[in-house]
Amino acid sequence: MSGTSADAVDAAIVEWPDDAEAHPFRLVAYREFGLDSDLRRRIHLLAASESSSNTLRDLGRLDVELGEAFAAAALAVLRESHLDREDIEGIASHGQTVAHFPDLGSSLQVGNASIIAERTGCRVVADFRSRDLAAGGEGAPLAPFFHHATMASADEGRLVLNLGGIANVTWLPRGRGTAGVRAFDVGPANVLVDEVVRLLTDGKQSMDRDGRRARAGQTDGALLERLLDDDFLQRPPPKSTGRERYGPEQAAALVREWREAAKEDDDLVATLVAFSVTAVRQAADRWLDGEPIDRVLVGGGGAANPAFMSGLSEAFAPASCESMLAIGVPPDAAEAMAFSLMGRNALLGIPNHLPTTTGARRAAILGVVVPA
Repeated sequence: MSGTSADAVDAAIVEWPDDAEAHPFRLVAYREFGLDSDLRRRIHLLAASESSSNTLRDLGRLDVELGEAFAAAALAVLRESHLDREDIEGIASHGQTVAHFPDLGSSLQVGNASIIAERTGCRVVADFRSRDLAAGGEGAPLAPFFHHATMASADEGRLVLNLGGIANVTWLPRGRGTAGVRAFDVGPANVLVDEVVRLLTDGKQSMDRDGRRARAGQTDGALLERLLDDDFLQRPPPKSTGRERYGPEQAAALVREWREAAKEDDDLVATLVAFSVTAVRQAADRWLDGEPIDRVLVGGGGAANPAFMSGLSEAFAPASCESMLAIGVPPDAAEAMAFSLMGRNALLGIPNHLPTTTGARRAAILGVVVPA
């Protein structure tokens, strides 16, 4: 898959049981394949509805290019694992989201699944979100199905936090099964930080590597308060969002305001990190009904950002706050592993999402299978 940031294709090979169980599982191989800057730029332009006048041609071109990129990533990680194609039961491809409008019952991912099947010789499961939307859901978040299957504990109440472009949480109460699971998008994580850093550096940097800028800056209280006064944050779950709400337009407005006020660049980055951390803490307080959180498990690019991790540790103390790697799931591989499990279930003909987290009317089998 490729996430909201559209910076890389994540490819993972995972060995799952041959039945409905998720344990034991084994991550056989994983690798990120960076997308070149021009392709990333065109994805973001299309997602922001700022493409050329020939939008349908742009969309078709991206669908083919990303299909080729996903196929190349699958073949490369297969070579590195020293497995044969015959060892692979199927490829699950989430694709690259370019539009997500749950209010319209629509979500569009590109990355042509037929190209992946043709290039790899493997059957492909793709288009996961459409069936959830058709069943009345938001089409997101889907990863909580994986979180519950692999990370739930009978002894701990665990909050799983993915800090990709968008921050989303999955609440796994101790010993209560799927009925108690709650999951939803909170708001922006890296999407605004990355875009602001790109604008502040005139494109020389595309991210706040190691959280250096955020750690060097100071939180601006007035801006933080204004950012938190956001109607999406106040909406009850289920809910989902993306770059169509938190994206280049908002980032550009923030940078213009900051420069007009002649404030320190790093303070803006620090405030955006504080915004994400505070939004997550407030969401946990508001929507988890005060249930005790024993452990916070963090995945996505934010898990490698010390500014995010230190802020979360402070916000959720005395609960421990650590990377998903502590329980055997590399944070960068988690979402690719999630769709691997969903693809496995689709091939077995069993449900592969949690309607309680997406708002769907019933459990369904998500995904369309393209034969080898």
